[in-house]
Amino acid sequence: MQQFSIKDLENFTGIKAHTIRAWEQRYDLLTPKRTDTNIRFYTDADLKLLLNIGLLNKLGYKISKISEMSDKEMQAAIAEANNPEGQEAHYLNMLKLAMLNYDEALFHQIADHFLAQYSIRETFGRLFLPFMQHVGVLWLTSAICPAQEHFISNLIRQKLFSLTDNFKNTDASEANTDERLFVMFLPEQEIHDISLLLIHLLLREAGKKTIFLGQSVPFEDLMQVEKKFKKVNFVSTCTTHPSTNEVEQYLQRIKLTFAKSDCQFHFTGPVFTDVSSPDDQRMVFYMNANVMMDELLG
Repeated sequence: MQQFSIKDLENFTGIKAHTIRAWEQRYDLLTPKRTDTNIRFYTDADLKLLLNIGLLNKLGYKISKISEMSDKEMQAAIAEANNPEGQEAHYLNMLKLAMLNYDEALFHQIADHFLAQYSIRETFGRLFLPFMQHVGVLWLTSAICPAQEHFISNLIRQKLFSLTDNFKNTDASEANTDERLFVMFLPEQEIHDISLLLIHLLLREAGKKTIFLGQSVPFEDLMQVEKKFKKVNFVSTCTTHPSTNEVEQYLQRIKLTFAKSDCQFHFTGPVFTDVSSPDDQRMVFYMNANVMMDELLG
């Protein structure tokens, strides 16, 4: 049984700790347990209950009414709510529980449900990318452990690879010389590839010629790819690397190395937030991954 502090519940649900305490006292909604040293804690069952309570409250139900509901009645009320935002919030909550409990079956159930109703881009834009942003917050606040973050991140990565396999990619070596090849890569030491995997999937779905090089690609490998294919769109989403004090040097190296090439570099991510766009048509910077996808797919 996993144990949570009231601060953990606040981080997971977005409900302030003082509100949780007030609901406990007025409506007896939660009954925290105590350790041998008399420290209050909550269980994963408490977390699930509070997630449902918070969602119903957002859907317009009064706490006094929710407090009278059984667990089955809460589930039925959520299911009957004709509110797309409420339904998405519910599935985001279920993803949190899948992560906490290492529940792979629940993850696939949620993913397949969304993919049956929405496009790939909508599914990731409305469900998985907001979820991963929240996972980042939970990680920073130590509400989840590394194993839980790795578990859910790798399930999302596996889903992206699986979906990509559904779209045939013509051998890159057969690409028309007038058609640009899209090459996905992350610089050395950069490992956060979920956004890049999504861009790769959407490019493949759109019929573009693609190569996915993956994480931590040495700079010299980019040079070898350019020699092989000439007209290349290199695409990268950088979260942590190159580091703040190395990013200008990295961009300058690109400018010098590919000065006479017919390739372009497309960048987005936090590491480029404060970078002024260099006077070089070979490098294009985007505000975020969504803007990049719009431009590349345009």
